Amino acid sequence: MKQYKKVVLAYSGGLDTSIIIPWLKENYGCEVIAAAADVGQGTELDGLEEKAIKTGASKLYIMDLTKDFVEDFIFPTVQAGAVYENKYLLGTSFARPIIAKKLVEIAKAEGAEAIVHGCTGKGNDQVRFELTIKAFAPNMDIIAPWRIWDIKSRDEEIAYAEAHNIPLKITKETSYSKDKNLWHLSHEGLDLEDPANEPKYDEILEMGVSPEQAPDTPTYVTLSFEKGIPVAVNGEKMDGVSLITKLNELGGANGIGIADLVENRLVGMKSRGVYETPGGTILYHAHDVLETICLDKETQHYKQQVALKFADIVYNGQWYTPLREALSAFVTSTQETVTGEVKLKLYKGNIINAGVTSPYSLYSEEVATFGEDNVYNQMDSQGFINLFGLPIKVKAMLDEQREAK
Repeated sequence: MKQYKKVVLAYSGGLDTSIIIPWLKENYGCEVIAAAADVGQGTELDGLEEKAIKTGASKLYIMDLTKDFVEDFIFPTVQAGAVYENKYLLGTSFARPIIAKKLVEIAKAEGAEAIVHGCTGKGNDQVRFELTIKAFAPNMDIIAPWRIWDIKSRDEEIAYAEAHNIPLKITKETSYSKDKNLWHLSHEGLDLEDPANEPKYDEILEMGVSPEQAPDTPTYVTLSFEKGIPVAVNGEKMDGVSLITKLNELGGANGIGIADLVENRLVGMKSRGVYETPGGTILYHAHDVLETICLDKETQHYKQQVALKFADIVYNGQWYTPLREALSAFVTSTQETVTGEVKLKLYKGNIINAGVTSPYSLYSEEVATFGEDNVYNQMDSQGFINLFGLPIKVKAMLDEQREAK
């Protein structure tokens, strides 16, 4: 193998990256600089520096990325209405590019010759990390141990860790593959690998409760938006991080945002996972409701097409591409009038609309009313239908003539 003097490792302190440090030192004899990203995963960062140093890293960077994560990645994706395969709110997907970009900055500052990640050769994250690295350091070497070492499973990883006295918080029986940040928590592996198995929600949920365990009384919440960006909850102005944290509390307590899906990975296989996104689910719903009164029909319908492509781009790790930037410019333009308030009722896993207002509303009660009005001539619809239906009528007439012959 090519030898390196210094590398930067994307470090989380989880199973994969914990064993990668000693593995790198054994196989390359290089200095390992660990870099951990704070994207709102909370207590997972506790004691990380001590663990990294004891495991063999020369130092640990902890990158505080939470604010930028929310403002530059989460909110633009919510504005786009991007949802992958109708369910996945992209929690892991858009966290990777911001981390990878920072890894490049550290690697350049440290004079490192390679960047290392612990992504498996079966997953999407390897693509997301490496496309970003290519965007900002096209000549940087990348080391992906899962592609070259002889470890074949999580059980073997645990055995390696135990043999090297690396402390772990998991066992073979509890080793779900998880990813946590401010936006979501994902669960994969173990019994979830069989789609026939119902998830053990009472055991795995961490951000909230199941709908069955939620309160018997509903919770009302009002969200305020300015140009498609959420700015307040129940009238209280909040920064983005605080706002999502608050919605996570409200959503989690009411069993909101649990998604069990079999998704199509970029690398070609299907995988099954359970995602917890309580605050994000509320936010997407509220934003969609507000757009129904603020966007005209053609813009709203075309934006739905853009949302599908935007979701694919984010899922596939193509954040730093000209197309994503161009689509974001379109989305930003559509959000100029997406300002107003949305009231929702949260009840046992359900989000129920309870009212929406906007100073830019395109809804006119006077025009839409079933009562008497003086602004709409119902006879106008006759000419419209005649023109709209003209191709249908002409085809039918010609078909009759052909049949008659």
